[in-house]
Amino acid sequence: MLNVIDYVPGNTLLHRLNPVTKLALAAAIIAATFLAADYPALVGLLAFTLALGVYAGVIRQLVGLLKVLVPVALIMLLLQVAFVRGGTPVAGFVTDEGLVTGGRACLRLLGVALPLVLMLTVTKLTDLANACVEKLHIPYKYAFTFTTALRFVPVFSQEMNAIMEAQTARGVEFDTKNPFKKLRLMLPVCIPLLVTSVAKTDSTALAAEQRGFYLRTRASSYKRYPFVARDIAVFAVCVALIVLGVLL
Repeated sequence: MLNVIDYVPGNTLLHRLNPVTKLALAAAIIAATFLAADYPALVGLLAFTLALGVYAGVIRQLVGLLKVLVPVALIMLLLQVAFVRGGTPVAGFVTDEGLVTGGRACLRLLGVALPLVLMLTVTKLTDLANACVEKLHIPYKYAFTFTTALRFVPVFSQEMNAIMEAQTARGVEFDTKNPFKKLRLMLPVCIPLLVTSVAKTDSTALAAEQRGFYLRTRASSYKRYPFVARDIAVFAVCVALIVLGVLL
């Protein structure tokens, strides 16, 4: 899970798309996932995302994310089954409407998270920020803030692991299976992580200022991100996905 959003180099069509096109494709899959109501459509969109991951060579990252999300999805299913009382009883307090609603919620959770991770693993964050500034006219400071926050995710994860290993060497048992005890042990670890994150943020801000961050404009980037024929074709696929989501 540490490197689940790291860029994976490649020369596939998905890697060579304009970063804005990749963002549009992920947004279209997410929109279609929210719009679709039938199980075949939701499963099909999820399978389509996984197929793109296999093609781009990032299926390992997607499977790593699935290992984290599946338990969360099962908890959502249990909550839906417990609180949705409409429909025909199936077994005990379980109703068919609760199962259907819970199943949709689980598939939508997976269908929303996977396209975003897929897009990030096949796109350099620098290219994503510059393309959004050039094509979407987003102010550079907002694009930089977003991409920098994503860069810090694996850094903070590694910092957390280092702190936990240091505490384990001092006799703290983080491998306990009791979730409440583990939460009680994790809370004190957050304090040094917060101190470290503030220090890193301050040093990053100082370094950006020294490099003329506030002078950066849309025309400052030396690299351009034109839309070509493959991008237009993928935009057509995006429209088709959204239409299918509305119809299914």
